[in-house]
Amino acid sequence: MAEVNTLMSVTIAPERPDTPEAAALVSELDDLLIPMYPIESHHGLSVESLIAEEVAFFVLRINAVAVGCGGVKIYADGYGEVKRMFIRPPYRGMGLSKLMLTHLESYAHQQGVPILRLETGVLQHEAIGLYRRMGFTEIVPFGPYQPDIHSLFFEKRKKASLGERT
Repeated sequence: MAEVNTLMSVTIAPERPDTPEAAALVSELDDLLIPMYPIESHHGLSVESLIAEEVAFFVLRINAVAVGCGGVKIYADGYGEVKRMFIRPPYRGMGLSKLMLTHLESYAHQQGVPILRLETGVLQHEAIGLYRRMGFTEIVPFGPYQPDIHSLFFEKRKKASLGERT
């Protein structure tokens, strides 16, 4: 895997999902996923829903060019859910997905949320591998999700720090 070049300026910053660059990333993700699964197995939020549901949304840039995105929706019952995580195909294999997922996890923990969950499609082999490498374990459907042969569900719990109760 090629890593991020140290000469590249990589930033991850909060951004409204309805900005042109953020909305383009969400649209590109839909363009990839919609043909792969039946409509009832699509769980991605629209740009409007990301805003209405107050999803904390972030854009990853390399040298000021938007190349990826991801969000976290915080639920009152103590978990966050990864939403709309995506890296443009030409930028994959550089460790950017790991950077984004680490950022989303850190954001959730800063909000006092110790559990991060997500749903992904069974055909997203690279994403599934990433989640497993990053310590996520497969779980049963959570929240609003029902069992679906096209979906897998994962979670990762924050490890307690020294002196911290679990």
